[in-house]
Order: sequence, then C-alpha cells, then structure tokens
Amino acid sequence: MYQTLTFLHSMFRWIVLLSLIYAIWIAFRGYFHHKIFNKTDDSVRHWTATIAHIQLALGIILYTKSPIVKYFWKNPGEAKASLDLLFFGLIHISLMITSVVLITVGSALAKRKETDHEKFKTMFIWFTIALVIIFIAIPWPFSPLANRPYLR
Repeated sequence: MYQTLTFLHSMFRWIVLLSLIYAIWIAFRGYFHHKIFNKTDDSVRHWTATIAHIQLALGIILYTKSPIVKYFWKNPGEAKASLDLLFFGLIHISLMITSVVLITVGSALAKRKETDHEKFKTMFIWFTIALVIIFIAIPWPFSPLANRPYLR
C-alpha cells in the first residue's frame, strides 16, 4: 500500500503543478488583458483547488503510512540531525498544508470578488504564492532539503 500511495502522490504532483500553472496563466492573462471572468475561468479556479485537496488527502494518508515519518516521530533527537528526516517528517507536510490553505483561501476570495478584474488579481496572487511554496516543498532531484526522482 505504501508503494502505491507513493506512486500516486508522485504522479498526482504533476497534475497539481499543471493545473496550478494553468490557473495562474488564466488569471495573469485575464488580469492584464482586462478579460471577463467567465464560467470556464471559474471552473479552472474551482478544479485547481479541488485537485490540490485531492493531493493533500493522498499526502496525509501517505504521511500516516510512511516509515520515514514514523521514524521521525519515534526518534526526535536523531531526526533533528537528519535533514532528510526533518524534511519528510515536518517541513514537507507543513509547507504543503500551507500551500493548499493559500489555494483554498485564494479560490474562495476570488469567487466572492465583485469585479472580474479583482477575481483574476486575487486568483493570480494567492495561487502564485502557493506555487512558490510548493516548488520549495517538493523533493526535487536537485533540492538541497531532500531529493527524490521526478517519478517514483
């Protein structure tokens, strides 16, 4: 089960990134070109948040099954000395929860804005901040915090 969850979480990351980048592009274009916030834009906003929530749910389930995380919580003294343990036990989940909260808040605020211009602006700002945090929190092969292959 752990391997399957790891695989799903790793694959779904790409869907999250693509949907978030697409939503940011839509928001950027809409804001700077003074477009109308139409039903498709609203759907992109909604589904981007939903996809992020699905990934978070997968991540939380994976977090409860991970031997690295279990070791982190059973050996806190040693865990503080290992960046890999600290990353997966605390940093990764904290940053990812923060990013999904930002996406959720940004989506909710954008939905409630009065003008199309404000909707695009709100979506652009909140989703971009969340994307930056996600890029920091992903264990890329080149990450100084913890590294994993692009596909697991």
